[in-house]
This record gives sequence, structure tokens and C-alpha cells, in this order.
Amino acid sequence: MKLTLEGLKNKEAWEAAGISLPLYDIETVVRETKESPVWVHFGAGNIFRIFIGGIADTLIAQGESTKGITCVETFDFDVIDKIYDPYDNLVLGVTLNADGSTGKKVIGSLTEAIRAQSSAASEWNRLKEIFVNPGLQMASFTITEKGYALKGTEGNYFPFILADLENGPDKAVSAMAVVCALLFERFKAGKAPLAVVSMDNCSHNGEKLKQSIVTVAREWESRGFVEKAFVDYLEDESRVSFPWSMIDKITPRPADSVCSELEKAGVEDMAPVITSKKTYIAPFVNAEGPQYLVIEDKFPNGRPALEKAGVYMTDRDTVNKVERMKVTTCLNPLHTALAVYGCVLGYTLIADEMKDAQLNQLVHEIGPVEGMPVVTDPGILSPMEFVDEVIRVRIPNPFMPDTPQRIATDTSQKVGIRYGETIKAYVEKYGDAKKLKAIPLAIAGWCRYLLAVDDEGKAFELSSDPMIPELTEKLKGIELGKPETYHGQLKEILSNEHIFGIDLYKAGIGETIEEMFCAQITGAGAVRETLKRELNH
Repeated sequence: MKLTLEGLKNKEAWEAAGISLPLYDIETVVRETKESPVWVHFGAGNIFRIFIGGIADTLIAQGESTKGITCVETFDFDVIDKIYDPYDNLVLGVTLNADGSTGKKVIGSLTEAIRAQSSAASEWNRLKEIFVNPGLQMASFTITEKGYALKGTEGNYFPFILADLENGPDKAVSAMAVVCALLFERFKAGKAPLAVVSMDNCSHNGEKLKQSIVTVAREWESRGFVEKAFVDYLEDESRVSFPWSMIDKITPRPADSVCSELEKAGVEDMAPVITSKKTYIAPFVNAEGPQYLVIEDKFPNGRPALEKAGVYMTDRDTVNKVERMKVTTCLNPLHTALAVYGCVLGYTLIADEMKDAQLNQLVHEIGPVEGMPVVTDPGILSPMEFVDEVIRVRIPNPFMPDTPQRIATDTSQKVGIRYGETIKAYVEKYGDAKKLKAIPLAIAGWCRYLLAVDDEGKAFELSSDPMIPELTEKLKGIELGKPETYHGQLKEILSNEHIFGIDLYKAGIGETIEEMFCAQITGAGAVRETLKRELNH
């Protein structure tokens, strides 16, 4: 069986292999979408193919839409050459269930795949055709947060961005310049409205996207490439809107076990490829079942019936609250606690940590117990049900190959949001945060992790983090098994409002964290003993 339009004609073989096929006529959808596109998406990677592509697939299957999505790749053109073109833009979506079973279906809603290359005339002209079509309703994005960045840490434009600003719309190369150039084509063709929707997993994503595109437009205006009326068009939300969104679905890289399962079932050519840009991708996409997409309902040219495919359509304030619920209480704080303790206790799979009595209890205490009294309740999702699914279904799923070492990356950049916000809320509600025990234990665990020595006394490599040199320097001199080597080295870290968003001593928990940390450096096995003692109070 081949994953191509021709290969799908052998329906009996696919059904015998337990793989669902689209019930709609894919070729008709492709033709109608090419003639009159309504939805174009930038960033043709895994989460887009299974989640966003799956939304469009559902709408077509339900008869809510007759159109698919036009896919545009801005960064890694090998993805088009190796994963889209040879498979007629079809995707084999594989859901990894917690009981070990898999749900398999072919997604046929990705109707066209285009390289965002201004230097390739046919591709560039096709993109212009799409953007001047007044019926286009939405341009969406999954290009990762760094795709929106124009400047480096010193505040200067990246060289490739500067080249785009100097060269103007006709020679755009970077994602933001390409999109700005295409919006300029739409402006010149009659100023038709459009929703420009970031679906990337970052805070205030619509604001970031708008800021980057408007910055490019202003720079072009100052160089005489575009008129001020174009900038005004981009800044008029009744013409061009930039809705905020919150997305949540874990889509790990393609698993060899899934590839083997598909090939045993008779599906040919399923092997993953590593592209020249180091993208690890396959004709199939494997992902967890749970998924959430919440979008600000601001679409000046109309939109597909996204809510019919499980998307929450709401206002900006609610999007913000859903993201805050997830990041400060129900998911990310639990992940960070498991990441740092997982590294110290020798775990290599997040799911395995949920079988550990103390770590399981720790995440129960951080989320449902300590987080819930001050959680931001968005109204459209229940925080308690969300965190319950995270703890019972999502994190323990043994078929999701996620590691504590990966999640421990950049922890210094995350603790202020993941723990600091709850600590601040306790201070506001109760005067101090002394009621907290599990969150201080998680922070003590992070500090213990920074020693880069596991609970048996063996050295391990810290995950990348921009503050590692500074933090490890502050902890210099502390030795496992010699608690007397601690003489207040944590104080500068725990009082740093840039890290936690609040001075933890002023919150009343700095000393508690120091005590928990000191207990964890008394010798081999001290981390485990501290967890047992603190969690069995």
C-alpha cells in the first residue's frame, strides 16, 4: 500500500490494516481549494499536519466545508520535496493512546504545498495569486516562536532580516518579510480583509506576529518600498486582524516503533527522513490524543466553522486566561518539577516518573492542591478537569517518548511563570506564601539539579540554559555529602526577582527552600529521603 492518491484506491487493503480513509473525494477538494482558497498556513511541520490539518479534515468530512488548506513552508524546503510531493500531500496521522493502542487515519485536507521562495517565480506568483483572492479568510502559522524574531539579544536586526529590509518586498526571504510582502499584494489588489492567526505555542502570539509584520512594513515605508496607507491597513483590525490563540498538543518526533508497525501492516515507504536543515520528519505523524486550540474570534473576512471541529472560539481575555491556566498551574509547572527531579533521580522518560510514588504525589500537590486555590479559571475549560487529564492520561502515557532532559531546557527562563505567578497570587491572597510546600520543594529540586550531580553522586550534563554559567558560579563550593559547604550560596538566586518575578524571602519561603536544599545535599540518596519526608508530612 502506498500513501498516494493512486494507492488509496485499494480501499480494502487500508481497511484491513485498520487505517481509516477520508470519505470525501480528495481530488474534488484539492481542485476547489486551488480555484478559490480560504485558508493558507505557514509552517508545514508535524503539529500542523496532524492537528490543524485534522481540523480541516473533520470539517470537510462533516460537510461543514468544501475546502482544505494551502500549505506553505518558509524554512525547510526539503519537507515539501521529501514529505509532501512524493505522497500527494497526504498525511498518515497516528494517535498514541495511553493503553498502547494506536488510532490511524489518512488526512486528505492538505491540498497544495508551496515553497515560500521569492526567487522561484512560479512558487512566488502562486502565493501572490492566493493572497490577492478576496475570498481568502485566514493565514495561520506554526513556525515556532523564533520565526517571529527580527532582532538578536543586543537589539540589532539579524543580518538576514536586515537584508530583507534593504531589498524590499520583491526579494523577501524570511518568514515575516514573505508574509508582509504577500499582504502588500493583497493591499494593492483592493485591501480585502484577512485574519492573520499565529497558532504557535507562545504567550500573546498574535501580538508578536503583528509587531513583527508591522515593523517590516514600517522599515519598508521608510525606504520607499511601500506607502504609509499599507501600514495603516495592517494596523486597522477591521481590515487585518491578528487573533491570539492557545495551542496544546504534544507531537514528538516520529517513533521508529510506529514506522515498524505501519510497515508490518503493509504501508510502504514510511521511514523518517532527516532534512538538510535537521528537521526529523516522516510521511506519518505520531501524537497524543488530547488537544486544545483556543482562538480569539476576530475574523474580518469570515472563517471556517472551526468550533464544529473542537476549536474553542472566544475573546482575547479568555485566550489569555486559558494560557495562564495551562502555563502557571495545570501543565507546565508539573512538567518542570518532573524534569529537574527526573534528571537527579536518573529517569530518561517522563512517563516513567509517574510510577514513582513520591514524584506522582509531588505533581498532585503542585497542581490540584496548591495551584487550584489561585488558578485562573477561563470559564470555557475546567482547570480541575484539565489538570486531572494531564496527571492521569497525558504525562503517564508510556508511548509518548518525552524526556526530563529535554523539558529541563531553559528552566531559569520558565520558573518565574511556572511557579512565580502562583507564589505571587498566594502573597496577594494570604499575605505570604508559607502555605506552600510542594512548589518550594520543586524549586529546591531545581537548585539541587544545578549541582549537576545525581542522587547517587554521579555527575550528569545539565540541559542547555542561558543562565547556567551564572547560576553554577553562585553555587560554587557546595559538595554533596558535605552540608557544611553550604553557607548561603542560594540567597542571591532565591531573592532574584528577574528569575522568579518575586523575592522568595519576601514571600516567606526562601528559608524553607534553603532547608529543603540542604537536606538534599547530605549524601547519596538524600534527594529521595527528602522527597519522602516532605511529602509525607
